[in-house]
Amino acid sequence: MSMITERPATLAELKASGWKSRSVRNEIRDNFVKQLAAGDDLFPGILGYENTVIPEISLALLAGHDMLFLGEKGQGKSRMMRALPAFLDEAIPYLDLPGCPVHEDPLLPITGPAKRMLASTPDDKVAIKWWPRKQRYAERLAPGTKFADIIGEIDPAMLAAGTSMSAEESLHFGLIPRMHRGIFAMNELPELDELVQVGLFNILEERDVQIRGFPIQFDLDVMILFSANPSTYNRSGKVIPQLKDRIGSIIHTHYPAERDAGIQIMEQEADIPLEGDFPVVVPFFMKQIIEEISRAARRSRYIDQQSGVSTRFSIANYRTMIASARRRGAVLGEKPAVPRISDLGHLYSSSLGKLEVDLMSSHQMSERQVLDAVTAEAIRTVFDEYVEQHGLEQISQIFAKGVKIEVGDMLPSEQYEKLLKRVPPVWDKAFELNASESAAVRASCVEFVLAGLYATEKISRSQRHGVVTYEIG
Repeated sequence: MSMITERPATLAELKASGWKSRSVRNEIRDNFVKQLAAGDDLFPGILGYENTVIPEISLALLAGHDMLFLGEKGQGKSRMMRALPAFLDEAIPYLDLPGCPVHEDPLLPITGPAKRMLASTPDDKVAIKWWPRKQRYAERLAPGTKFADIIGEIDPAMLAAGTSMSAEESLHFGLIPRMHRGIFAMNELPELDELVQVGLFNILEERDVQIRGFPIQFDLDVMILFSANPSTYNRSGKVIPQLKDRIGSIIHTHYPAERDAGIQIMEQEADIPLEGDFPVVVPFFMKQIIEEISRAARRSRYIDQQSGVSTRFSIANYRTMIASARRRGAVLGEKPAVPRISDLGHLYSSSLGKLEVDLMSSHQMSERQVLDAVTAEAIRTVFDEYVEQHGLEQISQIFAKGVKIEVGDMLPSEQYEKLLKRVPPVWDKAFELNASESAAVRASCVEFVLAGLYATEKISRSQRHGVVTYEIG
């Protein structure tokens, strides 16, 4: 559709403007192709899906399909669905008809009252309003959703007023009919009541509405989106086969394939300021560890992998780590504050409840113990990479044998000074921060090395009242 500088206010003006009706699918397809050809960023802010999920969505949009986003929790399913209205027109015209339950296409009305009004009213007297893009998307969570909520029901008030039960006016429309000419999304499809699933058959296949068997049909124009977790979607009896058969495309989502992509997503979604009165500088190895904790959790046999480990797990832990460092900076007057391994001791608050322990494999391990295990694995994985690249001796030679070293999240960075007679040149190169000039960076590096040596079983560790003691034999 060509751009309309002044939007028509009557049907006569709309027809004179050359505006043409388009189905939702054609509207989205046309706009999507234009953006695709122009090289636009089709899904701004969506990271890690460039070569997997986004091509699948692109084909589904071009094919005019309803879609099911299938993936574990925290894989951006809802975010992807909410991004699709960007391919709708900025606004579309609809009839200004008080009491009409849908936004009627002025040229192709579907309800009786709208058809009768157009038949009896001159075009220059038919008022037109415009429906903005952001209002043409509706979303519903499946658990607790009833037939009347999304499809419709008999309106008792209309019956009481004398309207016939077989008349269109006796019906109360649910969310899907009300999204005529828009997009409707249903989250957690397998949790949708079977009766409601049956009610979706005709909408997906024939685009009409049937309520309690009334012979009333509406040629609905709506794109339907669903989301589901594979463990429930593939479970027998959770989703009726006939409904599965009517979904045009299944879009498989996934967790970030590479750690660096996960770090990008974590930083973007955490959206936590690092500047201010008490700034925080985050070493890259600490970002790596936070994301690696999530990756280790997704590999852990102690965690129920059917439930998944959300990207929100990384995001929440990253925020907690920064908050712990900032608290230390505020209390001790350290500027900037630099996160340390000891700050990870506060991750219980942001992690508990986000992991589901596999009771069969965990041997009665508590959630805290499982988190401790995956954190240790993450530290070991990242530390091994630094050791492989820069050499264990060069990184760890600063620590003398036969000493005990105390570290903690509220210990001033200056207390770490006595551990370091000098900073090996490899430290600045290895940790991508200037450890030679910053006591706070040195403290973070010291803790990382000590935790890494402990994770690789080269030194021992004890903990009491928030203070960790490493013993180097």
